[in-house]
Amino acid sequence: MSVSAVIEALPRLAWTTDLALVRQKSRDFFWYSPVLKRQLNRVTGEAVVTPRDEAELRAVLAAAYAHDVPVTPRGAGTGNYGQAMPLRGGIVLEMTAFDRLLWAKPGVARAEAGIRLIELDARLKREVAGEIRFHPSTKRTATLGGFIAGGSSGIGSTTYGILREPGNILGLKVMTMEAEPRVLELRGADIQKANHAYGTNGIITELEMPLAPAWDWVDVVVAFPTLTGAARFADSFTRMDGVAKKLACVVPAPLPQQHFKAWGAKVPAGHSVACLMIAPPFTDLLPGLIASHGATQVHAEPSDAAEVPLYEHSWNHTTLQVLKTDKTITYLQTLYPAPNHLDLIAKLERTFGEEVLMHLEFVRFGGTVCAFGLQIVRFTTEARLAEIIRLHEEAGAPIFNPHAYTLEEGGMKRVDEEQLAFKRQADPKGLLNPGKMAAWDDPDWTPGKRQAVHLYETDYEAPAELLE
Repeated sequence: MSVSAVIEALPRLAWTTDLALVRQKSRDFFWYSPVLKRQLNRVTGEAVVTPRDEAELRAVLAAAYAHDVPVTPRGAGTGNYGQAMPLRGGIVLEMTAFDRLLWAKPGVARAEAGIRLIELDARLKREVAGEIRFHPSTKRTATLGGFIAGGSSGIGSTTYGILREPGNILGLKVMTMEAEPRVLELRGADIQKANHAYGTNGIITELEMPLAPAWDWVDVVVAFPTLTGAARFADSFTRMDGVAKKLACVVPAPLPQQHFKAWGAKVPAGHSVACLMIAPPFTDLLPGLIASHGATQVHAEPSDAAEVPLYEHSWNHTTLQVLKTDKTITYLQTLYPAPNHLDLIAKLERTFGEEVLMHLEFVRFGGTVCAFGLQIVRFTTEARLAEIIRLHEEAGAPIFNPHAYTLEEGGMKRVDEEQLAFKRQADPKGLLNPGKMAAWDDPDWTPGKRQAVHLYETDYEAPAELLE
């Protein structure tokens, strides 16, 4: 393996070799997890390259293949469980120069993978009065390809479900890592071969996405004396199929009061909140719904006018807002399956009390309304964290483990045979984002079998200040 040989073969490309900058580009938000922070804090690549077009990308992949150099793709690095971290060194492939909107028409658009979501939506709204169906809470920094490769749901899932739902991605183009890299267009069922695969089996270069109507969304915060009341309200709101909506998030007391500077002071002590994004024509329906649930509206403003938009208080940003002032917490990612999700939430709230605060996102999943949990966990030890996970799963609430960096452990705890088979074709040496697909490294991998941390050893010892 020789990164220097790849650089020497392609001297005209945009390379970064400064150790501090390379280390910065080798990290994402993995430190949300104390487990991953312990495991991955010293991970770094050896160089970063930013290809500007398909020809340069093909040259990088072919040269790295020839020299057995690992390549880890990266968008904006907003993932939070090591998706874009080069576990075995090599080259970090920054895709942000692939940033063009290729075309747009009512209902559908095609763009390059490195375009920022905030810029994409702004252009779509101007040009075709549309927007992508949903986005992560990191919309202001995240890229389209990074979201598809590393995400699974987000703001908009109240209406459109998750990325794996048929129709939420219409097409994607990937480049393989072989002696002569190929460009493949995946459509229909084949899209799932590379959707949410962390770039382990192909580099996504373009995406064709369906659009929703673009609204001037309104942010609304409603306060409730109990978490149960907020959850029931958010569930009812999500079921209002005739209402254009984008968010139904529940944040338990005392998190809004203690950590949400923009409007937290408006929330009465001890009250939990429901955070909503609703289209303006439907806001007249809210007062009656709010009154019927014995709640109080405490905040409303146009989302585009907010200094901190409401979606940055939801999904993974809820954890980030709390971590800004409280480093003792971490989080989980949980499914509360329908139809008994509200009862299950109430049961687990009683079980854990203040140790696990029930931050909830109400979504459509598999055609029905349920809740995802991104609970705030008071971290003590890794053993206790594992016990909390076990107790959730025994109660019937599956955990998508955010304290693991492999696809299988962070997902449904099963091998995706279709993605594994595609990797054998598209990445025969296993050089794309190595270490992230457990079944590639261990054909006998099964749920519960811990994945060994296999990191590439380099002579570079990062300064202490870079490890914070």
